[in-house]
Amino acid sequence: MRQKYTINITGQPLAFSIKLVGMGKNDSPLTARGMALGLAGLIVITASSMYVALRMGALPWPTVFVTVLSMAVLGKAKGSTLKEINCTHTLMSAGAMVSGGLAFTLPGLWMLDSSADIPLLSIMAIAIAGAVLGTLFTIIFRRTFIEKERLPYPNGMAAYNTLIAGKKGKGAPILFSSLGASALFTFIRDGLGKIPAVLTLFRGSAMFPSLSLWVSPMALGIGAIIGPVLSLTWFLGCVIGYFVLTPIGLATGLFESMAEADAVRSNLGIGLMIGTGLGVAIKAVITLIRNRKRRASPSMPKKTIMMIAVLSALTILLLMAFTEITALECILLIVGVYLATYLSGMLTGQTGVNPMEIFAILVLLGISAVLSPTLAAAFSIAGVVAVACGLTGDVMNDLKSGSLVGTEPRYQIIAEGIGGIVGAVIAALSLIVLKEGMGGFGSPELPAPQAAAIAAMATGLDSPAAFFIGAGIGIILFLLRVPSATIGLGVYLPTYISSAMALGAVIMAGVKKAMKDKGKADETASLVSSGLLGGEGITGVIIAIFSMF
Repeated sequence: MRQKYTINITGQPLAFSIKLVGMGKNDSPLTARGMALGLAGLIVITASSMYVALRMGALPWPTVFVTVLSMAVLGKAKGSTLKEINCTHTLMSAGAMVSGGLAFTLPGLWMLDSSADIPLLSIMAIAIAGAVLGTLFTIIFRRTFIEKERLPYPNGMAAYNTLIAGKKGKGAPILFSSLGASALFTFIRDGLGKIPAVLTLFRGSAMFPSLSLWVSPMALGIGAIIGPVLSLTWFLGCVIGYFVLTPIGLATGLFESMAEADAVRSNLGIGLMIGTGLGVAIKAVITLIRNRKRRASPSMPKKTIMMIAVLSALTILLLMAFTEITALECILLIVGVYLATYLSGMLTGQTGVNPMEIFAILVLLGISAVLSPTLAAAFSIAGVVAVACGLTGDVMNDLKSGSLVGTEPRYQIIAEGIGGIVGAVIAALSLIVLKEGMGGFGSPELPAPQAAAIAAMATGLDSPAAFFIGAGIGIILFLLRVPSATIGLGVYLPTYISSAMALGAVIMAGVKKAMKDKGKADETASLVSSGLLGGEGITGVIIAIFSMF
């Protein structure tokens, strides 16, 4: 005898009523056994992700790891399907990015004021609000990024290839050989410390910064999946920021030192990314005006608008009740999260990178320029934005794999929503436990580097002029359909990341060109790239779990 649970959610194109059932071939892919497995894995991965984010200042994507784990447990179960496994790994991965959002922001408050007090309920409210908003806005962006623009979403592609290879055996030897080699390499590098993580190709000079290469199978795999166009566009941003702007500025006396050049470069890169978000808003207004002139019906149905309004209102009430964020600050926060999650979904899809703490800083600075939030409210705002952006990146990867498998998105949205909310509670508890048990944040045990950056920039940008110039350029480039956010990412991020992505794309393009059978070349390249990406991701999560215990 099976129990059935009905969940009603309304929204474009997700108006539906589903039944959550135990098992069986014709049942919903969101099964009771999948939920149980997903929640069990969620707890461990969320807690370990909090630890590794605070300790190492990094957060490996859990997408392929949870795919393999879900497939290992459910793959041989009676009546299991790829869609069931897909929904299970969607739920299981949600809490990792919630942990990242909290770890990359809130510890900065205690770094500035060790006596500051944010109750556990407030931290939970911040995390839940971010999870709800991240899931909500993903519903709006899904069709644009996945169906219309067909962004690559490297981690989502890797998860799909893993599912196909594991369930059907198609390409399994290639995928799992690549995955195993990548995992072994990563273990030797990170677990044993026998391989350097970064190679310095050029040490730099008084005029030129250094050029480094990330020794990372994952980076090579991401570059190979997103392809030479986006990878080289990304690297172009790196060249412009580090090897054009910096030496010219130093030679002409525009910058007095390399430190000043770095500040201008990083603020310019941030401005380019934010300019993309502003370009999105401008384009939306232009489209709305055109639709009215043509008397066209709005693209979003009334039911979706109502759902957005209700959930946004509930989120505002939650934040007002349990944090120091005021009603007006909450309203501006909703607008900021909308723009930030759009950028998060876009950059995750284009590059596999999700700089959620940067979006948190920018929304915080934007609200602070208009209002004067308290210190606790400021970090609460940053926390909501970072969690929402982290969850958006995670669910878009899962929706990418789901679209290729054929899973109806409504099931994944529900799985992500449940995982995000449960993960919010686990992440908040983990943050407090680690704070109380390991000597506080900013210590050698828990340096929390992203949160330290939030604390440093809470008072303002290092170079406002560079930021506003970058924002203006970003708007123009976006309206001209140039990937300005990807260029901005290259300008902002360290050279070792950009160079590794570009190298992966170039190597894979050369290999594919050398193979005579183009269809076979594309398939093999995709499998090898997915294995490189997945092997490092899996090993990173496992190392994090063992390190935590």
